[in-house]
Amino acid sequence: MKKIVVLLSVVITAAAFVLAAEEKESSKTPTAKSAGATEHKLVTPAEMQWGDGPPSLPPGAKMVALAGSPKEPGPFTARFQFPADYKVPPHTHPSAEHVTVISGKLNLGMGEKLDQSASRELAPGSFAVMPAGMTHFAWTSEPTIIQIHGTGPFEIKYVNPADDPRNKAK
Repeated sequence: MKKIVVLLSVVITAAAFVLAAEEKESSKTPTAKSAGATEHKLVTPAEMQWGDGPPSLPPGAKMVALAGSPKEPGPFTARFQFPADYKVPPHTHPSAEHVTVISGKLNLGMGEKLDQSASRELAPGSFAVMPAGMTHFAWTSEPTIIQIHGTGPFEIKYVNPADDPRNKAK
């Protein structure tokens, strides 16, 4: 009887260790909720409800948040519409910015001065990543739609505070 009790104790202890290890490992695997998705979501272009761009961008931009929110902690995906001749002066972000051109042409450049001759034109289907803290600028020559995904809260800090539309509103 004593051997059975000892054996049973060993089996229960081993099972407890296995369960604890599985729980620890499963907590490392992102779930839909921890990855920012709380529901299955399908959105067609016709269903997108565009609104004015955030106050951190120059007037004229339109935006739709597709998943998550750039204002909140966690992953997000958003689309932006820019009119022709739209300019976003040199700025940085505290987290990486991933950009896909959906339509039109987006011109991106690096540096602390918006120098159109030092930028690169990105056509539909093009992709760019700007690491956190990289100074960059953007401009369009025609109406353009881009998709940005990243990790919020997503902020923009202009190199020249006078370029910040939030400062002009005051």
